[in-house]
Amino acid sequence: MALRDIVKDKDPILRKKCREVTDFGAKLSKLLDDMHETMIAADGVGLAGPQVGLLLRVAVVETDDGYFELVNPVRTAESGTQKGYEGCLSVPGRSECVIRPMNVTVRYLDRHGKQRTGEFSGLTARAMCHEMDHLDGILFYDKAVREDE
Repeated sequence: MALRDIVKDKDPILRKKCREVTDFGAKLSKLLDDMHETMIAADGVGLAGPQVGLLLRVAVVETDDGYFELVNPVRTAESGTQKGYEGCLSVPGRSECVIRPMNVTVRYLDRHGKQRTGEFSGLTARAMCHEMDHLDGILFYDKAVREDE
């Protein structure tokens, strides 16, 4: 495993839509391992492909609910709302208030190409939505709201 450089705000790759993963070989496994190690070293809860300079629909998320590797994730359902402050490893030193679903259902593939579905709530749902936004070139501050909204 190896630490990867985290792409910072204003880099145009963060605004691009990622392409689907079609190769589920050793390179993908190494990428996911590297992303997990990089996320932990940076004290984050999630990291997406474009944040390490790759326009691939991959993300890793780790919260108290567990560690998740998402390949080609799709949000299939959501309910409720939560409002809270978010930060981002690609935007150090900045936090904004963002409204996210309280609960999400996500369909994704694992590192071996096996289809999975997960139901997530609270912080894990927030992190899933944040990382999946990265895959479409959306940054958390694009969705910022005032605290009193």
